Amino acid sequence: MAKLTEDELRFRKMEERVIKAIRHYGLIADGDRILIGLSGGKDSLALLEFLGRRSRIFSPRFELVVAHVGMRNISYSSDIDYLRSCAEAYHLPFIYRETEFDPTTDRRKSPCFLCSWTRRKALFAIAREEHCNKIALGHHQDDILETLLMNLTFQGSFGTMPPRLRMTKFDMEIIRPLCLLREDEITRVAAWRGYRRQRKNCPYESSSHRTDMKEILARLEALNPEARYSLWAAMTNVQTDYLP
Repeated sequence: MAKLTEDELRFRKMEERVIKAIRHYGLIADGDRILIGLSGGKDSLALLEFLGRRSRIFSPRFELVVAHVGMRNISYSSDIDYLRSCAEAYHLPFIYRETEFDPTTDRRKSPCFLCSWTRRKALFAIAREEHCNKIALGHHQDDILETLLMNLTFQGSFGTMPPRLRMTKFDMEIIRPLCLLREDEITRVAAWRGYRRQRKNCPYESSSHRTDMKEILARLEALNPEARYSLWAAMTNVQTDYLP
């Protein structure tokens, strides 16, 4: 038996953590029909690959549909043929939908929020049309921790994007199977697997605090290499007796 390369071994270990997340957080059950939100970035392409491989396993049995939502009023060049080929590599149906948003409709919300929410609503619509009961998104551990830091800093709340979220308004669940993976791991896998980068020129990207939170998380890890795991554990270790 041939020895696994370093890249292959890393991929297998990451896949094991995806399976761990699915089981630990109860993300996928028998009979699920799941819509994958494929943005075209490295994270969603990794999500497609991990779930595409997992869907070939007997238990649990679930179906996948892949959707890409394009924004007409943002300079974003997606290689639709490439994204479709990624879905078809696992014999999965691929849906492309275009939409747009007006940043002047709600000055209280950032354009990034409005854009994200518009894309999300399009995914909900596609999921209903395709009779899906869950939507899988490519958020990884860094995304979740950065959102936690953003909410603490700007919203005064202790919350983030959970691995599993029930959306009662849309009668849908959002799941994040990459929640136990680090971004740098996905970056290395993307280079190894040769994922094609989509071209974008978002006029609102520089106004987001996401980059600031990435830097803060990196600084915390420089102080303590285990900082991310402490932050992760803190979300289920809230000591209410020592809070106001």
